[in-house]
Amino acid sequence: MIRNNQIADLFDEIADLLDLEQDNPFRIRAYRNAARLLRGLQREVADMLAKGEKLDELPGIGADLAGKIQDVVETGGTELLYRLRRELPHGLVELLRVPGLGPKRAKLLHDQLHIASLAGLRAAAQAGKLAKVKGLGAKTQATILAATEAPPAEKRILRWRARPAVDSLLAHLKAGPGVKQVATAGSYRRARETVGDIDIVATAADGAKVIAHFIAHEDVGKVLAQGGTRATVLLRDGLQVDLRVVAEESFGAALVYFTGSKAHNIAIRRLAQQRKLKINEYGVFRGEKRLAGATEASVYKALGLPFIAPELREDRGEIAAAAARTLPELLERADLKGDLHCHTKASDGQNSLEEMVAAARAAGLRYLAITEHSQRLTVAHGLDRKRLQRQSAQIDKLNARLRDFRILKGIEVDILEDGKLDLPDEALGELDLVVAAIHGHFDLAPEKQTKRLLRAMERPHFSILAHPTSRLIGAREGCRFDMERVIKAAAERGCFLELNAQPERLDLNEVHCQAARAAGVLVAIGSDAHRTADFDFLGYGVGQARRGWLAADDVLNARPLSRLLPLLKRTMG
Repeated sequence: MIRNNQIADLFDEIADLLDLEQDNPFRIRAYRNAARLLRGLQREVADMLAKGEKLDELPGIGADLAGKIQDVVETGGTELLYRLRRELPHGLVELLRVPGLGPKRAKLLHDQLHIASLAGLRAAAQAGKLAKVKGLGAKTQATILAATEAPPAEKRILRWRARPAVDSLLAHLKAGPGVKQVATAGSYRRARETVGDIDIVATAADGAKVIAHFIAHEDVGKVLAQGGTRATVLLRDGLQVDLRVVAEESFGAALVYFTGSKAHNIAIRRLAQQRKLKINEYGVFRGEKRLAGATEASVYKALGLPFIAPELREDRGEIAAAAARTLPELLERADLKGDLHCHTKASDGQNSLEEMVAAARAAGLRYLAITEHSQRLTVAHGLDRKRLQRQSAQIDKLNARLRDFRILKGIEVDILEDGKLDLPDEALGELDLVVAAIHGHFDLAPEKQTKRLLRAMERPHFSILAHPTSRLIGAREGCRFDMERVIKAAAERGCFLELNAQPERLDLNEVHCQAARAAGVLVAIGSDAHRTADFDFLGYGVGQARRGWLAADDVLNARPLSRLLPLLKRTMG
């Protein structure tokens, strides 16, 4: 059975190829949104079709997309994809992953220099041909050359993309013969942005039976190794999964060991040696005597430490903080009271205002800021002042009918190249909050980019700097600027920084979260929801916040509305 993630990959490929053809941007966005929807669905569309359910009832999926999904489920592909593959060299898609290139430039290089592969791009850059192409120049050529000559990175995927497979495998294992405990380990459990493989630890009396049950999962494509207590497989989508079956008395120790990180494990091993102890995946020992191992808490206790959350295990001061009993009480998903960044059909969202509010309430939130794109972002159908005022009136009417919930009036306004904002102060001053973001001119020199952000933050109405670096993990490097100066300015201005919870962004990273915390700058965790299902992304934002040592007190939208509103008001002039 073809899985949602596999269909999503094909739709992303279609979007890339349409991008290269310079097709209608709304059509391209439709395929990308469909791919995102498919990855976030809790049910497999193949199962839905088998039960006779209509796919065009899914948000953002019309009859055309529904038909193409059905084609992929039934045949493994769709005629549109086959045509695009015939007409466009496959290597062009690879070029889109190179910093400094986009669809227009990739197509330009193909048309002018007949470049259709990374090897061809590298050769042209080495020969100095790229600099002679109008619109590129020596600087872009140098950037491209550096990117193409870099050693290939470890193949990693977004943690979010691995989740459906992980959830399916865990459910499968829990139903296995004699299985008592199952948990993920590794970078997935530490909530890293990307994962290279998946580690799973389980307990059972008969490891061999569990291993046999594990490799029988329908997603397993190839068995790389199999023993009585361990197996390594490749899933059909190429993701590697390692399963270890351990005794119950070693479950906690195995979790600590296989969760890592390597640096954290070395540090606690050193601490154990100082205490004349030995620690490994089987437990904590003094001589031959096992002191701990059944739970992670017991392992850390044997070392004289409180429990250290998996997200902190990177050897970035967590052991010293644990020893000093100064570890923060990390943020939990339940701590979030609202969401300060979302979109509706009024700009580039897929659902109505009413639908987004209902979904936010279902997600346990008590308030929601509507922050459409502003007028300059035409591809997202951005709002001008008149349309913003009409939406504000709609929000007022809906608020009047709501009980125990509040909709806040906002905007995701573009920060222009000179640091000005995309709407006049008079329009922004009518709102509850202003979320400001960079959506272009990502490659400004660091000093210019820094000044751009600082000028924007000086505007009379400026609440939150959204997805501050504007990175897309694995696809676009973040803007280069002096983050320390920006954080300092935010502290002085009394405004806030967003941790954008979109799994492709997770921007701020954990280091910047720590820096904001140290400077006393509150972080807003925003889903940047474009559809009702996107509120689920808040969990990924919480994972990143925990990696950044954030407690509930460090997070703006962990505050109830009564404490939030005065903070927002101070940012609005």
